[in-house]
Amino acid sequence: MEPWRGKWALVTGASAGIGLTLAAQLAAGGTNLILTARRRERLETLAGRLSSQHGVRIEVCPADLSLPTAPEHLFAFTQNQRIAVDLLVNNAGFGTYGLFPMSDRTRQVAMVQVNVAAVVALTHLYLPGMIERRRGDILIVASTAAFQGVPYLATYAGTKAFDLLFAEALAEEVRGLGIRVCALCPGPTATEFQEVAGEPGRLSRHAETAEKVARVGLEALARGRSYAISGVANYLQTHTQRLVPRQFVTRMAAKMLRPSD
Repeated sequence: MEPWRGKWALVTGASAGIGLTLAAQLAAGGTNLILTARRRERLETLAGRLSSQHGVRIEVCPADLSLPTAPEHLFAFTQNQRIAVDLLVNNAGFGTYGLFPMSDRTRQVAMVQVNVAAVVALTHLYLPGMIERRRGDILIVASTAAFQGVPYLATYAGTKAFDLLFAEALAEEVRGLGIRVCALCPGPTATEFQEVAGEPGRLSRHAETAEKVARVGLEALARGRSYAISGVANYLQTHTQRLVPRQFVTRMAAKMLRPSD
């Protein structure tokens, strides 16, 4: 956490799961935080706890990133507070499990807004300031789902594929400007994600802890890596997929994920 000691980090989706854990690990390392998510009460409770435990400054700015105006709202908040964000953590995101044509269209579109559009908007808002200061880091939470089509999680996988490729491309663009960009790609993780997405419990077996995933992401970012896959098994599975036809991989995923009758 040393690269961000005494600096400010903005963490989206900070009220639960990987986002909460990232915030906790950064605070423990002396990073000041702007915490955002939809649930103000959770954010304020977390802010009070982390501030008391670690003596860091914490600001809370609730926002619903499914609204197109939310990124501008967050940026205006930090501008008004005269806070220079040196670490942007694009963590907020969600998925929906099931047959795509039977799903709720509004929720599918909201997923694209949160997982993709908000990531692009926030990165575009904060990156110029980082370039001007010749320092800054961006962590984008993607997924191992980014490496293949995932039936029954089709939109989610598509959004995470965007996040991965977006992060890798940006990392190369800004490599010589003092900026690091990294996509964190966890597999199943013990968070609220599965419950919110409506996934059956069998799909979250062998889940990693949020603490492990957060640590992997921050370490990879500090080392200047453009992406990181959390977990040896996830890494091997993801990269061995390249040795077989893509359609075969997708069909195997469909068999594993097909909803029970």
